[in-house]
Amino acid sequence: MNLAEHVLRAGQAVPDHQALVVMGADDAQVWTHGDLRRAVLGTATGLTRAGLRPGDRLLMRLANRPAFPIVYLGAIAAGVIPVPTSAQLTGAEITRIAARIAPAMIVAGAGVPLPGHPAPVLTEGDLDGFATLPPADFAQGSADRLAYIVFTSGSSGQPRAVMHAHRAILARQAMMEGWYGLRADDRLLHAGAFNWTFTLGTGLLDPWTLGATALIPADGTPIERIPLLAARHGATILAGVPGVFRRMLRADWPPIATLRHALAAGERLDPGLRTAWTARTGTDLHEAMGASEISTFLSGSPSRPAPHGTAGFPQPGRHVAILGDDGPLPPGQPGALAVRRDDPGLFLGYLDDADATRACFRGDWFVTGDMAQADDRGAITLLGRADDIMNAGGFRVAPPEIEDHLATHPHAGDVAVAELPTAPGVSIVAAFWTGAATPDQMQALAAAGLARYKQPRAWIPLDALPRTPTGKINRRALREAHRKDRP
Repeated sequence: MNLAEHVLRAGQAVPDHQALVVMGADDAQVWTHGDLRRAVLGTATGLTRAGLRPGDRLLMRLANRPAFPIVYLGAIAAGVIPVPTSAQLTGAEITRIAARIAPAMIVAGAGVPLPGHPAPVLTEGDLDGFATLPPADFAQGSADRLAYIVFTSGSSGQPRAVMHAHRAILARQAMMEGWYGLRADDRLLHAGAFNWTFTLGTGLLDPWTLGATALIPADGTPIERIPLLAARHGATILAGVPGVFRRMLRADWPPIATLRHALAAGERLDPGLRTAWTARTGTDLHEAMGASEISTFLSGSPSRPAPHGTAGFPQPGRHVAILGDDGPLPPGQPGALAVRRDDPGLFLGYLDDADATRACFRGDWFVTGDMAQADDRGAITLLGRADDIMNAGGFRVAPPEIEDHLATHPHAGDVAVAELPTAPGVSIVAAFWTGAATPDQMQALAAAGLARYKQPRAWIPLDALPRTPTGKINRRALREAHRKDRP
C-alpha cells in the first residue's frame, strides 16, 4: 500500500476534472486531477534524484502555497517521510524540532525560518522543475509502516513527534460518512492555509480521494471575502475553525446557492454559533472532535446531526468509550474519553519516546486526555480537558511551551499562562507574571521567540500566582478569576 497512491487513485478516472482551485480576488489557478498526479509523481522523482531514499525524513518549511501538498504527497509516493511544520515557527523553535527528527533534507520556501541544522536545503525554486520530470513509481509496503510525522504538544509541555502509518488514510473513510457527507461531485472550500494539517486532510486529501474538487483561498484572502468566493466558485461544503465562521457571519454577503452544509473543527463549536449559521444560511454546521494522534473520531453529520450541546457520535467503525477506573462506563457517567487501540487511524507512537506512548494507553484503550460522558443515544458531551492544554486558534499548545520562554526575561518573576474564556465559545491565551517586567517587555519577548499562535493575547501582572496545596500553579484558579465570559 501507499497513502499517496490511495489519494490519487480516483482522479485517474476523471483526469480533466478540477482537483484544486486556488481562488484569488479576480482570478483562479486550477489544477486538474491529471495535473495533480503528474506534479506529485514528478516531485517524487525529483526528491529521489536530489538524494532522498525511502525512510529518509524530509522537514517541510513551506508557506501557504500549492507546493505544500504536492511535496507532501510526492515524498510519501517515494517512500520518504514528510514532516510538515507551521511556517509561523521561529528559528529557535524549528531548530529544536529538527534536532528531534534528524532530517535528511529540508525543503524551504522564501522567508520561512530555517533550523540550525546541517541537512541540505531544497528551495521552492528547486521544486519548480520537478512537476515535469518522468513519473516515479509508488513505493509499496505494509500499511502499518511509517508514512509521515506531525508535531503536537503533550501535557509535558514539549512538542511531540506523532508517527502515522499509511493505513491512516483508510481510516479517514469514517469521516466522509460520519462527518462530511462528502460526494465525488462536491466542491469543498477549506478556509485554512495549505500548510495546516486540518486543511491538508479535510480540505485536500479527502476530496482528492473521491475525485472531488478542493477550493482554497489564495494567500492573504480576508476571511470576510470567503463567502463571496464560495458563491463564485460553487462551493457545496465550507470547512474551517469556528472562529472563521464567526467572522464570516459579521460580514455582508449574499446567499451561497450551492452550499449544502459546513464543517467545523480545531476548537469547540459554540452551540449559539451553530444556530446563528443555520439562521443565516439555512444549512447546518457540523462539528468534529479529534486529536493529532488519531484525527477526528467524534462528529455530527448531515445524516446524523449532533444533538444540541453535544460533540456528536462516534464515526462509523470507531470504537469509543468513556472510561472509569475499572473500564468502560455506562451512559450518563463522566469519565475519560478513549478510542480502542485497534482503530486504523491511531498513531504508531511518539518518535523515540516509548514511555510517553505507553502512558497514553489504558489496556486496550487510547486515552485522549478529555473528560466526557455519553447519553442513551450514544451522543457524547465533552466536559473539559483532563490537563491544561490550551487551544490557540485551533492549535493545541501546552502552557510550559510558552512559560519556559517568558521566564527567560530577567525580571519576569513567576510566570504562568492559561486559556481564558472571553465569550461563549471564544477564548484566548493569557500570560501572568509576578516580576517587574512591563507588559510591553513581555510581549516583545514573546514576539521574538514564539510562533504567532503561541503568543498570549492578554498580559496580566500579579503580585503572586495561585497555587495548589502541593505548590503547583493553579491554572483553574487563574481561569476562574480572570475569565471575561460572564458578569
